[in-house]
Amino acid sequence: MIGIVDYGVGNLRSLCCSLSYLGLEHLVSGEREKLKECKRLILPGVGAFGDARAILRESGLDEFLIAEAQEGKPLLGICLGMQLLLQGSEEFGSREGLKLISGRACPLKEDVPAGFKVPHMGWNSLKFCKNSPLFKYSSEGEWVYFVHSFYGKGCGGDTLAVSDYGIPVTAAVGRKNVFGTQFHPEKSGSAGLKILRAFSEV
Repeated sequence: MIGIVDYGVGNLRSLCCSLSYLGLEHLVSGEREKLKECKRLILPGVGAFGDARAILRESGLDEFLIAEAQEGKPLLGICLGMQLLLQGSEEFGSREGLKLISGRACPLKEDVPAGFKVPHMGWNSLKFCKNSPLFKYSSEGEWVYFVHSFYGKGCGGDTLAVSDYGIPVTAAVGRKNVFGTQFHPEKSGSAGLKILRAFSEV
């Protein structure tokens, strides 16, 4: 069973449809008791880092996710969910993340060359930085779908893949049982389905 963390941030329909297509049993819940029974967790998210972080803190889901990850439960953050896994964010001021992955979410507009639009919205290919079980069914160069204005910077050895958008944009991160994708696998066609399938087997 895959638990999708529902904390009121993001449209979960596409993700549920993708998991159903793969035949993967899942549930959507914001209740820690139900999520604890799941073998894997996905933290989705769209919107502002600060708002999402505050909701996780107020609900106690932040400490729950940290504890579950530290106990070895596979956790996948998607888009804003990936950024929440980082040390922190520079979106509308400096804020702390869940500190499960190295790096901070920083504004793309300060780093991409002139002429590159922000938000970064569209399809880009993946370049692998290291081997990961998240990509065991994937091939380098496959295209995935991005929608974001901030990106993981300074992720170091936790960087699993990058995409070229004038600069190497962190596309995926991972440390042990914790993973994150800046792109949306649930909106990335067959390439994204391969990644979700691989996560279900971690």
